[in-house]
Amino acid sequence: MTAISAIVIARNETANLADCLATLAWADERLVLDSFSTDGTTRDLPPGVRVVERRWTDFPTQRNAGLRLAVHDWVLFVDADERVTPELSQEVATRVGSEACDGYWVPRRNRIFGRWMQGAGWWPDFQLRIMNRHRAVYAADRPVHELVEINGTVERMRHPLEHFSYASVEEFRARQRALAGPVAEMLFESGMRRRPTAVVLQPLREFWRRMVSQRGYRDGGVGLLLAALMAEHEWQVQRALRACWSATDGKARR
Repeated sequence: MTAISAIVIARNETANLADCLATLAWADERLVLDSFSTDGTTRDLPPGVRVVERRWTDFPTQRNAGLRLAVHDWVLFVDADERVTPELSQEVATRVGSEACDGYWVPRRNRIFGRWMQGAGWWPDFQLRIMNRHRAVYAADRPVHELVEINGTVERMRHPLEHFSYASVEEFRARQRALAGPVAEMLFESGMRRRPTAVVLQPLREFWRRMVSQRGYRDGGVGLLLAALMAEHEWQVQRALRACWSATDGKARR
């Protein structure tokens, strides 16, 4: 069986980390990359868990640091509010290292507002989380919604990773508001043009995409609410993008 390093990036995750690590007890290494938590996140961890403190910059930088710090060639990234199911851990043990492959997409099940989602882009929410660290790098120009580049073949796992995500509408909206600016900045840096109609049309497209194209209707009222909230997020992104262009007199930075 191929040795696996399970890496958890954490900051102030006392409420989640212990349960997360319990689902990783099978891994050959459990590495917590902590950004100097102030809530006791790294106290009273299970024996054998390795903790490395590293100041926070952004997700791709932290994940690339995790790739360098891992002991074993194959790594699995798990967030503190995620859980590896027994079925997924068994599939990892069976497939990783025995197939001509350099990485794996993992289907992620999202629990939002106390409900396991069935559509709207939250199931199956594939995440590229298993990789040969010598053939992987996270793109530095994607500070949010990070993108890992694999130099090789990538396959898909069948069994899910569980994500215990937003518990309330207030938590969801606060997170999306925080993301709007960085997402807009990333779009601006990529050269995306400012379109006067986008502040109206893009939120409508996002609502349609979530509710219809990605079958958010399968989640009933929760699906409708989430489609509306994501439309609101897109509105915030477009306003922030417009502000980026206005601040530079319509000239993108290069």
